[in-house]
Amino acid sequence: MKAVFATAPDPDDPLSTVVVGHRPDPEVPLGWVRVEVRAASLNHKDLWTLRGVGINRDQYPRILGCEAAGERPDGTRVVLYPLLDSPPGMSDETLAMPAAQLVGARPGTLAEYVAAPPESLLPVPDHLSWEEAACLVCTWLPAYRMLFTKAALRPGDTVLVQGAAGGLSTALISLASASGVRTWVTGRSSDKRALARRLGASAVYEPGAELPEPVDAVIDSVGRETWTHTLRSVRHGGTVVVAGATTGDVPPARLHRIYFHQINVVGSFSGTREEYGRMLTLMGTTGIRPLVDDVLPAQEARAALKRLADGDVRGNLVLTWPGDTGPAGGPKAFPSERSGR
Repeated sequence: MKAVFATAPDPDDPLSTVVVGHRPDPEVPLGWVRVEVRAASLNHKDLWTLRGVGINRDQYPRILGCEAAGERPDGTRVVLYPLLDSPPGMSDETLAMPAAQLVGARPGTLAEYVAAPPESLLPVPDHLSWEEAACLVCTWLPAYRMLFTKAALRPGDTVLVQGAAGGLSTALISLASASGVRTWVTGRSSDKRALARRLGASAVYEPGAELPEPVDAVIDSVGRETWTHTLRSVRHGGTVVVAGATTGDVPPARLHRIYFHQINVVGSFSGTREEYGRMLTLMGTTGIRPLVDDVLPAQEARAALKRLADGDVRGNLVLTWPGDTGPAGGPKAFPSERSGR
């Protein structure tokens, strides 16, 4: 099968290892299902894989990708939930990650086919395109969990989203504003702040700006560059949800502010199958849907990954195999070659 993969980890020049070529078809253990991939969204996890973060060198060559939408053999439209199996008695599947992640234990999703247990195949609403469906699990589901499980936000509360234009940020803005949560957003450029407004943000600010009043919760996936502003912006007794650290994971702790203002700092990772169902209900009743910046053929994977690394994304970047257009798909064929422009 054709796939997008990394030949080896390279922390200094990660994009140089990206190849579009042939890899062995996935093994399908007894009881599992082979899924034909229709669309796969890019995530920062792919950049970490290229750099070798958390993955042993002997696990390369390694197929990239951590979420995808595709078809079961019977034609059912599905997305891939990242957990292979839930340990008995565990009420929160996310606590078993990342050790049992689909992508951690198996090849990634940027391939023509993937294999997964039936429990890891979640339904796709008919009104979503393949490209939109490919964004549900690694951006929209985590965003839903951050807002409504970890921060426990309710209509009328105020949330600050640090960052305006990436896949996670746009999902946070759409979900929060559609739920009656007053949504404030910081963005580095006027066009990113304008995008946040279009998605429903109540107010937008430059990074580090003083807010009119403290907020009930802050969602911070940026890390070092925004951490001081995050702690300064949340109200006494409010919640900071740590959802990533794209600018570094060693910010000044400012522990005196955390204990004196009784700030709740919580981590959030992925989401449960139950949260996925609730999220689909919210999307169905409000009409919100993932923002897809661009859809590119898998042959252009390296160029797409460079855009992601450069922060040149408004929503999600999605890769498809040539010929896939809409739910019905189509013929797929292109020669094996190294990706790039």
